[in-house]
Amino acid sequence: MDVKSRNYLLMNRQALEKDIKTSYIMDRMISDEVLTLQEEEKVKQQNTQKERAAMLINIILTKDNNSYRSFYNALLHEGYRDLAALLQDGIPAISSGNGRSSMDGMTSYVKTILCEGGVPQRPVVFVTRPKLVDAIKQKLCCLGSDPGWVTVYGMAGCGKTVLTAEALRDHQLLEDYFPGGVHWVSIGKQDKAGLLIKLQNLCSRLENDSTLSQRPPLNIEEAKDRLRLLMLRKYPRSLLILDDIWDSWVLKAFDNQCQVLITSRDRSVTDAVAGNKYEVHVESGLAHEKGLEILSLFVNMKISELPEQANCLVRECKGSPLVISLIGALLRDFPSRWEYYLKQLQNKQFKRIRKSSSYDYEALDEAMSISVEQLNDNYKDYYKDLSILPKDVKVPTKVLCILWDMETEEVEDILQEFVNKSLLFCDRNGKSFHYYLHDLQLDFLTEKNRNQLQELHKNIVNQYKKYYKLNTPVPSQEDCMYWYNFLAYHMAGANMQKELHDLMFSLDWIKAKTELVGPAHLIHEYVEYSSILDQKNGTVRENFQEFLSLNGHLLGRQPFPDIIQLGLCQPETSEVYQQAKLHAQRETGAFYLEWINKKSLKNLYRLVVRPHRDAVYHACFSKDRQRIASCGADKTLQMVNL
Repeated sequence: MDVKSRNYLLMNRQALEKDIKTSYIMDRMISDEVLTLQEEEKVKQQNTQKERAAMLINIILTKDNNSYRSFYNALLHEGYRDLAALLQDGIPAISSGNGRSSMDGMTSYVKTILCEGGVPQRPVVFVTRPKLVDAIKQKLCCLGSDPGWVTVYGMAGCGKTVLTAEALRDHQLLEDYFPGGVHWVSIGKQDKAGLLIKLQNLCSRLENDSTLSQRPPLNIEEAKDRLRLLMLRKYPRSLLILDDIWDSWVLKAFDNQCQVLITSRDRSVTDAVAGNKYEVHVESGLAHEKGLEILSLFVNMKISELPEQANCLVRECKGSPLVISLIGALLRDFPSRWEYYLKQLQNKQFKRIRKSSSYDYEALDEAMSISVEQLNDNYKDYYKDLSILPKDVKVPTKVLCILWDMETEEVEDILQEFVNKSLLFCDRNGKSFHYYLHDLQLDFLTEKNRNQLQELHKNIVNQYKKYYKLNTPVPSQEDCMYWYNFLAYHMAGANMQKELHDLMFSLDWIKAKTELVGPAHLIHEYVEYSSILDQKNGTVRENFQEFLSLNGHLLGRQPFPDIIQLGLCQPETSEVYQQAKLHAQRETGAFYLEWINKKSLKNLYRLVVRPHRDAVYHACFSKDRQRIASCGADKTLQMVNL
């Protein structure tokens, strides 16, 4: 059945189950030869009218486009015109003369080939991702008649298996490129004994019409030879699909000069085999609208009818098809728990989000954990170090070189292992590599290593101090911006009060940072880390915060002003003034002015206001131009008199 038709049935299922009486509708569908007497009896065995309607719809969902048309016509003829109108836009196009559907290619030929080949059916809730499906088809066409490999790779739960199966539902692709058929094998994590069983089963399936009954192969080498002969003699120009490959040594058993498509989390898994190789990367995130569509299909509601928590849930799922499907399946069973599951996601309680689904894993933490557990012990420790990376930040290689005290090449080799296994992402734009984690991976690591985060933050701060000693990074260094933006974040995460105090109350640091990024980020850090900075004396933090607020309009100018001179203009009781005076006294060959009548001035800080604690979204003047109103991400409205 077309995806569009299936979705219309699912979206309007609630209304259909509520109103239809199945007996006369089934009579018409039986006469159309789309429903069997056995299926009719199965429907009649249900206790209530609603249960009978639900069973009929479940049966129709397993069938083809003709069943949809027959059901639609039966609704019209039996007086359910309003219900038929709900399904009208989902009526599938009539197949063209060559037997191919103009919608999705699901002809009887395609169904037979996929059924015989063991290709999994579409999940009950399915949304199209045509760009990725077309990319897989294109790579399969690139194989032509030559042996080779197509690797569909991506992180856990991104939809590799579903997309691969969908790409095969194409009449022209199968007829023109793989007339010998397709053969799907789910591999997973296997030892040699498990792999032998998989090979034996595949050989048995391919020999099913053979007149000679052969004993099963006794070892992997024998199985490999038999598979090679079967593919060469009985199934030339066929496609072998190996789903969920974990280890490169497994592929050697299938390296038989045939055409193979594999799905894997590990991009490098085909390095051990010969032949032409093509790749399709399945991106980790669904579009927001696709996520809402999945939820709407699970709960049988239109997107416009979804509660307000739906948008927040999709955002918290970070576009992961696995997580959205798990949440959708749970909401189907517990439709009043929208707020509950939203809170579980926000609080990173992944273990509480469990549900059997069309995916191989019943919970997000299980899907993430199994990938990490496949790393060797040394690599696990390096991966754990990534738990403290800031969200949505691409980290230059040099930062990790400092953290691990290694050469660039060594670090890149380690990180490439994570990238290959879809545990990390790499941005190769520019002169150097930058690395980042998907939000869900970072959430998982943070939760998994929660008790060690302080030590991990402390380690990166100590490595920074060891590398730079008493110096500070300069703009020409690739890691410079990372440290200026996030060194205070790591010190706060480590609860290193003295180090954070020395950094944030240093005029040298303030000068270097504001010259690069301006004063706004520093002011935000004073507010963000005030609980640590104020442990001994909150006045010092207020002095520096007020200094930046008062002089922010000057610190954004070019050429950059002399920050020592600005500090000398502060009240003599200010820590900023005292530091500036010490700097001025140590400077040789420099000329500074002391403002001797500061005590007679009033309202020195009249421009200083308590800033928003986060980004400012809007600001406007009052009609009399005497006040400014502003609001921001901290959900506060502020009024300032001018």
